[in-house]
Amino acid sequence: MYNPPKSKKKPEGPLSASARALRLVARRDYTRFELRSKLAPHVEDAAELEVLLNDFTERGWISEPRVVEQLVHAKSARLGASRIRHALLKRGIAEELIGPALATLRESEPGRARSVLAIKFSAPPATPAERARQVRFLQSRGFTFQVAMRAVCTDAHEYATRDAITDGE
Repeated sequence: MYNPPKSKKKPEGPLSASARALRLVARRDYTRFELRSKLAPHVEDAAELEVLLNDFTERGWISEPRVVEQLVHAKSARLGASRIRHALLKRGIAEELIGPALATLRESEPGRARSVLAIKFSAPPATPAERARQVRFLQSRGFTFQVAMRAVCTDAHEYATRDAITDGE
């Protein structure tokens, strides 16, 4: 005779703020800002929430440098530095943590832009309209105009011409 597995019983009553927070950080890393905004509707006293967040930070369950490292690693293959910066700011990361992480990204940005372009487009642009389309695509992914132009323009002569045009502006 078949006995189906017993379902897990849900706890009766509302969860405590600590239990809610623990469930959240068990799934992924959160910043202090994100966790505060998720828990605020479920906590009556803001001071209680701050004590809880301080406790989680002391235990190492909330680590903003770790969130920065993970987000940069996850998004760097397909996004430029400005889009990653925006994502970090949206999560409430302080500017002093963002700067060093993006400094290392900017060094590899031209190569990353070329690889993103190669994934999306199978051939180099044949017309100026197609070139503009590819540049806009890279800019929408957070790459600067200069990086996008260098990734799209493969001819050395075009590099010199584009640099002279952009430096003059």
